[in-house]
Amino acid sequence: MQDKPTQLNPRIGLSQGDLNGIGYEIILKTFADPRMLESLTPVLYGQSKAFSYYKKNFGFENPNYSLTRDARQAWDKKFNIVNIVENEVKIDPGLPTDVSAEMSVLSMKRATSDLNDGIVDALVMAPDNPVVAKSNLDYLMSFHKDSEPLRVMVNDLMRVGLATGDMPLADALGLIDVHFLVSKLTVLAQALSTDFGLSAPKIAVMGLNPHSGSKPAADDTVVNAVAESQDKGILAFGPFSSTQLFATGLWRKYDAVLALHYEQGILPLKLMTSGGCASYWAGLPVVCAAPMHGPAFDIANTNQAEPDDYRLAVFLATDVVNHRKEK
Repeated sequence: MQDKPTQLNPRIGLSQGDLNGIGYEIILKTFADPRMLESLTPVLYGQSKAFSYYKKNFGFENPNYSLTRDARQAWDKKFNIVNIVENEVKIDPGLPTDVSAEMSVLSMKRATSDLNDGIVDALVMAPDNPVVAKSNLDYLMSFHKDSEPLRVMVNDLMRVGLATGDMPLADALGLIDVHFLVSKLTVLAQALSTDFGLSAPKIAVMGLNPHSGSKPAADDTVVNAVAESQDKGILAFGPFSSTQLFATGLWRKYDAVLALHYEQGILPLKLMTSGGCASYWAGLPVVCAAPMHGPAFDIANTNQAEPDDYRLAVFLATDVVNHRKEK
């Protein structure tokens, strides 16, 4: 019987997402580089047969894996798999099926349980179809109802917090008031300090009005939220219009941007990147990150998927874990 391994690196749990999408491909491509195992220990909650199937299809030599029944027995310097089912599951690349959705939910539940129990230090979610992805995220959030999560999107250049989520614009606008924005700025400021290790971080706040940069009085709600946040010691500034902030490069003077709705934040982030985009949920006691794309069923099993977003999500989760341990 082997002794229990000593954990040296952060243990990063990986949900498998939809096994008929590009999830396994981007996982394989990310961890095909053995240097990935030098700073973290991956634990995939999935199916070793699916892993072997895709690995053989793509002709990958790495990574080899260690099979474990318990993530607490995961080995450093190795790729670990916890099988979520023992029986063989039908794989239909490119087709979202009831079975693939069921396996995604089961993977997420096993990973979330270990995350909440501190058995893994973070969770990185592989892509799912939107309905299952929302269900899985809602499941995670159901354990942290007292938290005020804020989705923070990251690329190689910037950090953008989303005050509101992926919802119709009218619904997003209905949520925004001074108290709401101050709470989001508080979470973002704390995350920049705790999760990114920044001292006295500065935050640029976007406006609701297209002319908010030149006529801030048109955005009384944002103006008042910025003033109240400054009274609390938060270095928030604005409101800024998209043109004023991004077209001139002004955003570079700030450590993060708070966007008020989804499109306002994701568009500049997607346009200004060369190394992938990922996101995580600040304000939670646990660390959860994800790539910024879906399961791409149209290119599943064709060896066309790029792993940049997923790799960045893994690094992001690992960095946040390390920064939190330093606090």
